[in-house]
Amino acid sequence: MRKNNPIEKLFWSIAFPGFGQYLNGKLFKGTVFLVLEILFNIMGNFNEIIMLSFQGKVHQAAEAANYGWLMFYPCLYFFAIWDAYKDAGGEGSKYSFLPFVFCAYFVTVGLMYSTEVSIFGVFFGPVWLPMLAVIPGVIIGWLIRMVILKFSTSS
Repeated sequence: MRKNNPIEKLFWSIAFPGFGQYLNGKLFKGTVFLVLEILFNIMGNFNEIIMLSFQGKVHQAAEAANYGWLMFYPCLYFFAIWDAYKDAGGEGSKYSFLPFVFCAYFVTVGLMYSTEVSIFGVFFGPVWLPMLAVIPGVIIGWLIRMVILKFSTSS
């Protein structure tokens, strides 16, 4: 195992924002992310809505969510993941942050519409719909990155 494995740091940050920073030796930054994660989690009632969603009680999860606090979560989450990856040396190419940024945007929008949107008659709620929004976030982030790279190298 390499000492500075960016993918390892990325996965630890996915598990819990701040852990990747701790592994990178960025203790202050990791503590800030960890404290913010816990604050947003508690204030947004996130653990309860995750539990209710996994139990199939998606409507109860939507009622239990504090959307005002949850709206901060996607940006913190994806920034912490990108930051741990970048600090571990994963920032090997230009604009590699774009998929992370677009995931944050799309997950936030998914959260905003999670009380109103059903797909094929299925109500996904405040956990599953934002998680599904990661897919177009990554795809659009990569596509925009590729377009920018193509036009910046052709000039």
